Amino acid sequence: MSTPPLASGPEGTLALRALLGVVLDALAEGDRARGGPLPAGGPGAVDARVRDALGDVLPEDGDPGALATLVRVLAEGAADPADPLCAAHLHCPPLAVAAAADLAATALNPSLDSWDQAPAASALEARVTRVLARHAGLADALVTTGGTESNQLALLLARERHGPGLRLVHGANAHHSLPRAAWLLGLPEPVVVPAPAGLLDPAALDAALTALPGPVLVAATAGTTDAGLIDPLPGIAARCAAHGARLHVDAAYGGGLLFSERHRAKLVGLDAADTVTLDLHKLGWQPVAAGLLAVRDPDDLAALHQRADYLNADDDTGAGLPDLLGRSLRTSRRPDVLKIAVTLRTLGRGGLGALVDRVCALAEEFAGQVAARPGLDLYAPPVISTVLFRPARATDDAVAAVRRTLLADGRAVLGRARADGRLWLKTTLLNPHTRHADLAGLLDLVEGSTPR
Repeated sequence: MSTPPLASGPEGTLALRALLGVVLDALAEGDRARGGPLPAGGPGAVDARVRDALGDVLPEDGDPGALATLVRVLAEGAADPADPLCAAHLHCPPLAVAAAADLAATALNPSLDSWDQAPAASALEARVTRVLARHAGLADALVTTGGTESNQLALLLARERHGPGLRLVHGANAHHSLPRAAWLLGLPEPVVVPAPAGLLDPAALDAALTALPGPVLVAATAGTTDAGLIDPLPGIAARCAAHGARLHVDAAYGGGLLFSERHRAKLVGLDAADTVTLDLHKLGWQPVAAGLLAVRDPDDLAALHQRADYLNADDDTGAGLPDLLGRSLRTSRRPDVLKIAVTLRTLGRGGLGALVDRVCALAEEFAGQVAARPGLDLYAPPVISTVLFRPARATDDAVAAVRRTLLADGRAVLGRARADGRLWLKTTLLNPHTRHADLAGLLDLVEGSTPR
């Protein structure tokens, strides 16, 4: 067997060009075979198709057709976020231009743990992260794998600034990654503040802060996972200032509203935070991963400093080579900033804002369609692009069964959320190409699958 070609170097583009044709054909074949938002038959059927296509994972002799075979089975068995009926999660359909940029990052394979592995990528990351942080009203930002890593970093930086006795205070509506990060970092048990109607209550927060001694980190949410709600940030920031508490805002979902002139006012108060989680593989149309943690005080990042002579020797940094180890907890790190930078430059603030406006308008339209159907109940008007609804007079078991029926049949991907003590179906509308008829068709499927 001849030595296989590389993805970069003199022959890399020729090799990739031929292989990309294979990949694109296999993607199209898999999409046609699936014929809907996800494969029918449930986990067993998908596993069987993967088993048959994969065969011997490590055969004695290789199979030149493996690329086409495995890409096709992956596409056939995918939950496709570009299908309008795939609307369960904060799982966006990535823009084609962002996916193309990600290919370049993969082919060149820079690693952002030392400048001599990523000269241009490190310069690009430094400039783009500062701009995005300032867009949120802060000073600098680190690239992360998403909201979970950003939230963990926020707690780590707070602990290093205020000591191991730091107490996390968060609403009952907070993302699970926050209390998990407190556990991971060995912090005291978090204090959970009531979140009536899904929002952190500033008065209850004030009472909790009054009763707590010692350093405190308050975590608010701008875009809850279940309903897309935004905590009252100005009131929370005022309570934090009055009690000397540090403030973190998890804006992994809602941070994308910053691009929209129409909707950015929903994030008033965000710039009062000490740290902010952002995540552009949600309301930013990026391939996973595309997270950031923005910080108000760049000196907080000194806690991440490490010295490894082979990566950032003192004499190298003294000679002007950038020190990248303090920009992440990870060592090997791909240049996820490239796809972000390409998207920002290609669409501009106006283009991204138009996408945000479009999906928010779709959510409003969908909520209106739900409200117009006597057989369905609407939880509340949407704040971002999430809509909760359920068949009227149905039990929670019946609501759960509707969702699983649509999943098993491969006809629709809906999420689930608990609110007001009941189970709701959840749609998270992130596809700007969705049409009125798609929304109506989704509701028809739900009503048609509900036991009478």
